[in-house]
Amino acid sequence: MQSNRHYNPRDTRSSGAAGGAHFDIVAVGGGPVALAFACAAAGSARGASVAVVARERAAAAPAPGTLDARVYTLSPGNVEFLQSIGAWQALEPGRVTPVRGMRVFGDRDGAEIRFDAYAAGVPEVGWTVEDSVLQAALWRAAGQRNTISVLAPAECERIELDAKQASIHLRGGSRLNTALVLGADGANSFVREQAGIAVQAREYGQSAVVANFACGKPHQDLAYQWFQGGPVLALLPLPGNRVSMVWSLAHEEAQRISGLDPESLCREVEQASSGLLGALELVTAPKSYPLRRLAARRMSGTRVALAGDAAHVIHPLAGQGLNLGLQDARVLATLVGSREPVRDAGDARLLRRYERSRAEPILAMDLMVDGLFRLFGAQGEWLARARNTGLNLTGRITVLKNLLIRHAMS
Repeated sequence: MQSNRHYNPRDTRSSGAAGGAHFDIVAVGGGPVALAFACAAAGSARGASVAVVARERAAAAPAPGTLDARVYTLSPGNVEFLQSIGAWQALEPGRVTPVRGMRVFGDRDGAEIRFDAYAAGVPEVGWTVEDSVLQAALWRAAGQRNTISVLAPAECERIELDAKQASIHLRGGSRLNTALVLGADGANSFVREQAGIAVQAREYGQSAVVANFACGKPHQDLAYQWFQGGPVLALLPLPGNRVSMVWSLAHEEAQRISGLDPESLCREVEQASSGLLGALELVTAPKSYPLRRLAARRMSGTRVALAGDAAHVIHPLAGQGLNLGLQDARVLATLVGSREPVRDAGDARLLRRYERSRAEPILAMDLMVDGLFRLFGAQGEWLARARNTGLNLTGRITVLKNLLIRHAMS
């Protein structure tokens, strides 16, 4: 059994098995979902030998004083999951920020809802962390487990799947045999394609512009969001009184915003946020990426499970994309780690349990996010009045607000 985490993918002899190295699980993808699953599966009560196949290792975390443009808001449930695999503890405390509440504004004056963690009986509703900081911590956590072998840079050439095992052929001629292939390789998943799993996809007609700013007024550990009749602006708290912006805009407008000089960009964001955080100063240059909705028809197949963006992509307006992916990882790792002795990690019944357990939460979040996008993007006076009235009404019903907060914390 191969257990050396510095395994050379070209050296199949090191496994001692003819026709390729053998692992209990091969996780394809080098992002947070693949790495978190690998750490959880390898560290479970049953344990598992896991190979992580990635095109490249994540870049090092940003130097002190610099910020990654891409930022996640992680739910307390997922923070607890990351703590359980030793990744959260590896983060520098100064690179994470608690989110103690939210203010959400409609597209009419006076339409607002406030969420407060303390009122809901919890210390925080989430935490913000930079993408590269999180990935660096997960790579360190994976590197500390002898039963995880990292193959990077490495690229899959083809995957053979049958009832007995899966075989992954890598470019360069080496082969990996396994009971289970985890496809956590993004929206354009090679694993999903090789498994013959179809997807439903639709473009949102928007791009997300991300950037970081220093703000003139304290953000007070609050997240802010403005629905703007189609566009959606979010400002998330970061350490040192800085904020991360995610602004979902029509493609042409996103291109215009991304091309502004720093001073003009700051003034645009100040105006769009009603000056709530005072004068802004650009800290990290803007980047943009197109938005789309994607749902795999199935989350499992013969010897294959999908997780994260390989299985589902939603609009970023609720900040739940990575949270859903980490929930996938922790559910599948729990099932693999608690499986009956007669089942291997890729057992068909086990994978059906995984698919059933994830179907309802993913569908509910997808419908909610897509519904909000459509509702606040729809034109018409009566629709505008209804949605903003509904926002205010929800804000006045404490029980409903607390239920929404607790749902987002899972």
